[in-house]
Amino acid sequence: MPLYEYQCGDCGHQFEILQRVGEGADGLTCPQCGREHLEKQFSTFASALSGGPAAAKMAPAGGCGPGTPT
Repeated sequence: MPLYEYQCGDCGHQFEILQRVGEGADGLTCPQCGREHLEKQFSTFASALSGGPAAAKMAPAGGCGPGTPT
């Protein structure tokens, strides 16, 4: 199950919750104030192993161990 972030529209508290894909805020309450005025937040994640430039810096030459000196 994915982790979703919510923010309470009444007190501003932000929290995370595991939910099934497609589920909304119906039935959820703010853990701080107990109100139901919640807004799903957009979030991003990063992974150094996603194949981007950071992964290239982390991988040794050839990707399978130390590079061969030339």
